[in-house]
Amino acid sequence: MAKRILNFLRDDQAVTAVEYAVMLALILAAVISAVGSVGAQASGWWGGIESNLQEHAFPHP
Repeated sequence: MAKRILNFLRDDQAVTAVEYAVMLALILAAVISAVGSVGAQASGWWGGIESNLQEHAFPHP
């Protein structure tokens, strides 16, 4: 039993898995942040296009 515990404590595969999980979390946070930023900017562009179309192509009576 003691040998199993020592082998578990010496095993560094679990540490590698934790490192990969942390890196994945950081990458996902960066991607989500970038998508949110680009999405907000694209929404502003489409809103501007829509207002220009309504103003020039379809004047209000």
